[in-house]
Amino acid sequence: MFDKINFELGSLIFVVLSLIVLTVIVFYHNKKSASNIIFTLLALNFGIWSVINYFSVYTPFIGGDLFWIRLVLFSAAPQAFLFALLMKVFPKKELKIKKPALFGFLALLFAQMFLTLTPYVFKSVDYSVEGQPVPVPGVGMFFYASVLVFFFVYGIYLLIKKTYLAKGKEKQAMAVIFSGFVMMIFLLLFFLFFAVTIFKNTNFISYSHLFIIPFVLSMAYVLTKHKFLNIKLIATEFLVGLMTVVILTEALLSGSILSIIWKLLFSLFIAFMGILLVKSVKREIEQKEQLRIANIRLKELDKQKTEFLSIASHQLRTPLSIAKGYLELLKDDAYGKITKEMDGIFNNMSVANEHLIKLIDEFLDISRIEQGRTKYNFEDASLQDVTKDVCIELGKRANDKGLKLIYKFNKKLPTINIDKEKIRHVIFNYVDNAIKYTPKGEIKILVNTHNDGLRVQVRDSGMGFGKIDEVNFFQKFYRGSNAIPSGISGTGLGIYVCKKFIEKHGGEVWAKSKGMGKGSEFGFWIPIKQAKE
Repeated sequence: MFDKINFELGSLIFVVLSLIVLTVIVFYHNKKSASNIIFTLLALNFGIWSVINYFSVYTPFIGGDLFWIRLVLFSAAPQAFLFALLMKVFPKKELKIKKPALFGFLALLFAQMFLTLTPYVFKSVDYSVEGQPVPVPGVGMFFYASVLVFFFVYGIYLLIKKTYLAKGKEKQAMAVIFSGFVMMIFLLLFFLFFAVTIFKNTNFISYSHLFIIPFVLSMAYVLTKHKFLNIKLIATEFLVGLMTVVILTEALLSGSILSIIWKLLFSLFIAFMGILLVKSVKREIEQKEQLRIANIRLKELDKQKTEFLSIASHQLRTPLSIAKGYLELLKDDAYGKITKEMDGIFNNMSVANEHLIKLIDEFLDISRIEQGRTKYNFEDASLQDVTKDVCIELGKRANDKGLKLIYKFNKKLPTINIDKEKIRHVIFNYVDNAIKYTPKGEIKILVNTHNDGLRVQVRDSGMGFGKIDEVNFFQKFYRGSNAIPSGISGTGLGIYVCKKFIEKHGGEVWAKSKGMGKGSEFGFWIPIKQAKE
């Protein structure tokens, strides 16, 4: 008998303290939310009702068994009403219900609670052969049960309706709540209400606090898993609270005074350390949230920048193309004979105009890539022929600078499925940069097979770069540390675009050098067998 009482008391203390911890957590996180407030009241009501149930079994004094039985029903009455109210609000934060309906429901609740304290619900108590108290229902029991059923049915109706209409995570949340509530109601009605009123069995009353666990756990799961509250913070708070509850429960059930004092002090220490931990986690979450918001703003700014580049580049390219056309007409004597001096000026203007057009084309490429508007036309082609055409086109520029352009190919290169224009752009950019950043010497272009793919390597004997540059190349707007002092113009966009083009082919890019002044190698690799987009 003592072990039974000890188990029931221990489980009661554990459940009640857990309810208190949960309600504090829920209420603390949003004190103005109607859902949180109503859930807090409902959970606290469960706790009070559980304590009264326990005392009704093991402390038959202050009015006897009838007093405690009436008090049990009195404390149980608000549960159905609060549940219906919670289902009316959840998961929103505001209670929207017409005043006449609210006043009507409250009148029913107060009448129900008042009747429980009169002889109309339980008029007397009989005792079984084993000496267990068996309450005798009065004429008011029908009204009490009807109001109880009305509120529960109304709450279940709202729960089913919201579950049906909800979508995504909210639908899953409502389904979990529904399952937990149905299980709790079944246990309460079968083992308490029907067992006492119909089967005259009061053996399960002292275990009533265990029957509310399914609903409480389902609500706790929803508030964490489905992110109605922050899962990390809730988990930390609940874990700290649970540890404190366990130690407090064990302390209250300890035999000696010294043991009780020691465990109470230890539980206070755990609670204090837990509060510090919770504050630390909360601060971390707030910082992450601030970073998340800042990241969203940066993405939006980057998107706006990309859109601006796209619009500005289109607007700038048109007059430059017109200027290019007029310069070609002037050079071709379309508007009259030009002098040698004028021809030199027009050539300089053409070079500057081409530079601007190339710069704007890079901006356009960037904006298309970042907006996902870049179109690809894959076809079977010879990478050797594409590379050879680029070398022939840039050969004169290399010769004019005194550089030797060497290109070597494997004679048995297979065809590959590529976008010829995009790959040509990459090779052209690599060779053009090699010419630009190589004061003297030679440039080698190698194309060969490698690891079930084709590899292109552009090696020069020029400026080279350090390890920091090697890591940061292919980032947008990045230029080598020795490129800026050299006075060579550039934006750092070219090889970034190259990287994006190669990645769309399922390949990879690289840049490496032995150090400053020791030349460099830029290359890419694309697989022979790849998915066509």
